[in-house]
Amino acid sequence: MRSIWKGDLSFGLVNVPVKVYSATESHDRKSYQVDSKDGTRIRYRRVREGTDTEVDYSDIANAYETDSGETVILTKEDLATLPVQKSPEISILEFVPTEQVDPIYFDKPYYLEPSSKSPKAYALLAQALQKTDRLAIAQFTLRNRTRLAALRVVDGVMTLQTLLWPDEVRAADFPFLEEDTEIRPQELDMASSLIETMAKDFDPSEFEDRYQNELSKLVAAKADGAEAFPESDEEPEADEDSEVADLLAALRASVKDNGPADEKSGGAESTAKKAPPKKAAAKKAPAKKAAAKKTPQKSTAAKSTEKKSTAKKTSAKKTAKKSA
Repeated sequence: MRSIWKGDLSFGLVNVPVKVYSATESHDRKSYQVDSKDGTRIRYRRVREGTDTEVDYSDIANAYETDSGETVILTKEDLATLPVQKSPEISILEFVPTEQVDPIYFDKPYYLEPSSKSPKAYALLAQALQKTDRLAIAQFTLRNRTRLAALRVVDGVMTLQTLLWPDEVRAADFPFLEEDTEIRPQELDMASSLIETMAKDFDPSEFEDRYQNELSKLVAAKADGAEAFPESDEEPEADEDSEVADLLAALRASVKDNGPADEKSGGAESTAKKAPPKKAAAKKAPAKKAAAKKTPQKSTAAKSTEKKSTAKKTSAKKTAKKSA
């Protein structure tokens, strides 16, 4: 890495010489614009509006609007007259509790490396920050702009995290914040249970940029004249009702499969308590047996009827023989 800035980290009467390095870099694949017909690269020119006359970069100035809407042109010489402090110093203003600085204010991080022969003062400040669990709020000038920053320790290295100014963070003004959404305690318990089942320590190495990986596959496939993704993995978008149903189903499954042992045993006990109604239903069985006993009586009557009809037939035959 190459340092982008050198200065002193100062607090009280202590000065710690440091070098500043950019702590992040983009892993996006570089690209440039071309004509889709033949791949000819597209170039941009700075021309005057309404004409084809090109303007040199040295002749370009910045125009600002006043509150009344008037346009004011400021050249590089005008901007150089700004009384911005250009001292190569990172001045620590105060030390605040870590939890009081919301991450929404974090902007760009920079690593600080000790540039003196002895890193003792650097190490002393870093360990003191960790021990007290505080952030150092500092102010410095970088590229002619005044910056507000938080100094913290990341993996043993002091990191200068530039902060957004308060007016750069928008207020979250949404209509749903005015609505009184009713959440039942049971629903909140199920949601909390689901969170607990998925809780673990954060390891950034477990995650990857899927878009960049797929983009690399697409570039390689195009270069080979092949198809990168023959089958689409896209899933249909779920509507709001199905999303709520899926969430509730997941919450219930989480409570059922991953709940504490006492909850599971409680569920068994509640099931056992519901067993007596089945016994009450079983008491009605004798009525069916009584009904079954009536069936033989009906069959006996049928037999007697058959006997009578047989007797009639016999007497009729005897009478016929006598008459013959």
